[in-house]
Amino acid sequence: MSAPAAPAASSRSARGIARYATVLCALAVIAAVVSFAKGSWFGVVWVLLAGLASNMAWYYGRRARRTPAPANGDS
Repeated sequence: MSAPAAPAASSRSARGIARYATVLCALAVIAAVVSFAKGSWFGVVWVLLAGLASNMAWYYGRRARRTPAPANGDS
């Protein structure tokens, strides 16, 4: 007896999450550079956030590529 499968997210939403995570990663890297340039150690937090966002972008990007595209008549 197996557990019921969780509803799969559409590839469109996974693609969107990957895009937002990529933008967040880029902004966090910029914030880290600015923070370190000003001499603040708060940039470490931005670097950690950039790492998390990078992993999310990679995961959801692969998930979107692996999910088959819907047929023409489906939404």
